[in-house]
Order: sequence, then structure tokens, then C-alpha cells
Amino acid sequence: MNIIETHGLGKRYRRTWALRDCTLTVPAGSVVALVGHNGAGKTTLLNLLVGLIEPTEGSASVLGGQPAGSPAALDAVGYVAQEAPLYQNLTVGETLRVIANLNRRWDQQRAEARLAELGIPLDRRVRRMSGGQQAQLALTLALARRPKLLVLDEPLAMLDPLARFDFMDTVMTAASRDGLSVVLSSHVLAELERVADYLILLSHGRMQVAGEVKSLLAGHLVLTGPADAAGPLAERLPVVHIARDDDRARLLVSSGGQAGELPDGWHHEPASLEEMVLGYLREPGASAYPQREEVTA
Repeated sequence: MNIIETHGLGKRYRRTWALRDCTLTVPAGSVVALVGHNGAGKTTLLNLLVGLIEPTEGSASVLGGQPAGSPAALDAVGYVAQEAPLYQNLTVGETLRVIANLNRRWDQQRAEARLAELGIPLDRRVRRMSGGQQAQLALTLALARRPKLLVLDEPLAMLDPLARFDFMDTVMTAASRDGLSVVLSSHVLAELERVADYLILLSHGRMQVAGEVKSLLAGHLVLTGPADAAGPLAERLPVVHIARDDDRARLLVSSGGQAGELPDGWHHEPASLEEMVLGYLREPGASAYPQREEVTA
């Protein structure tokens, strides 16, 4: 089963396209990292997937073909928005009761047990909680709905390193235990490298990179050598990005994992997810998007 399928998906606001020509197929069980510059279209894509907005063109489905935003999809998708909006004047227990009344699927026992594990008392007012505790409460509300797909839009932005680690540990535990699929939008590349097995990179509202992380990394290498020899070498290789530092150069190469014979003074190493992502972000014209041939204008 595919947890996400989009075909020629696009969203326009007046004359500006926030997202266009997005065609994706993401298998169930994936932990998807969604990255891109601010304004690249990440939140627009997430809002389309959870049914908060309607597409201008194309289509999106989740959970094996359920139209995004349909009742069946809404029942099985958990969503934590960028700033984890919560009722600041309510207690944690009051928040649980309000959200329970708004959802057809709700596991009160699971919510209370999880909060107890985190040391968050039900009688504490939300406004008196730390940023990390509020993020964990928002995640608890999403998980108590027993979703099959969990969508997280920049949940780590306001958290300190320890709170980020704890938050992601909770997400990955739930994904493993419950068979959850997860889509995580974040700028914290180190966290994404630790958890993601599928990557979507957006640039200026269009797909730039999409695929399984393992396959993408296997298809890229980093070459290091003398800066004055980088130009001639780059002419015969599919270089994504060149970085120079004093007399050395680092080339991110989309080589299919094969470096070939290198000149003296050059060596190759596997690309990290962070280095690959940063290379493509610095070169908006480069692409590793195998579905592109399916896209319609």
C-alpha cells in the first residue's frame, strides 16, 4: 500500500504557484523527511495532504487511495501544525476532553498514560508548560487518535536539543510500535538523518529530489581534491555542487555510486544526507527526481 500518492498536484494563490507539478508515490511504513527553503512549498504540500486546502490542479490521496480530506482520511491522519496551537488557558486534562469530543477515534487511556510517562500532570495549565512539554502534548493529542499517517510541520523549530531528541524518540517509538507512517517537515537536518528513510526536497514550489534515502545516498559521492583541478574534473562528471575552501574542493556528484578513475590527489567518500541535501539546496537547477517524466504541465 502507498501511504501517499499525488499526481500533478498544484496549489495557486492568485497568480502565484505555491506548489506545482508534484507527483509522488510514497510506500506505507516510511518516515519521510520534507525539506526545502522557507517558502519552498512544504507547508502547502502538507496542508493538501491533510485536506486543509483544496488543490488548484491535480490530485492527492493517502492511506492506499483515500482522497485527501475525505472522512476516511481525516479519521486516520494525525497532524501537528508548526506552532502546535493549544488552548493556553485550559489544563491538560481539559484539553484532552475538548479534543476527545472533536474526534470519532480517541484513546483516552493511551493519552493519559503517555502524559504520565512524560511527567506532565493533567491539572497543569497549558500556558505554564515549557515549549517541549507543549510540543509533547500536541503530539500526544495526535497519537491518541490512533492515526495511520502522522504529519508533522516543523515541530522541532522551537525546541532545545534535548527536547528535540525526546520528541523524535517518541515519534520513532510510535512508528515502530504501531506501524505508523510519518511525514516530517524540518530544517534540523541532523535529526532527519537519524530517522528518515524517504526524502522529499522542494525548491520554489517544485519537486527537486524525491526517493528512498538509501538509494539516493548510494547514487551520490563526495570527491575531494585540489581546487585548481576541480573545473576539469567537473566537466566530465555529473556534478551537483562544488564547494571550495582555500586550496581544496569538494564535489557532490550524482554518479550512481561509481567514481571511476580519479586524477592524482583526489579521493571519494559516501555522501551524507546533510551534504546531499545542502548541495541540492544550493543548486536549484539540479534534480534527482525520477518521477519527473510522469509530471504534466
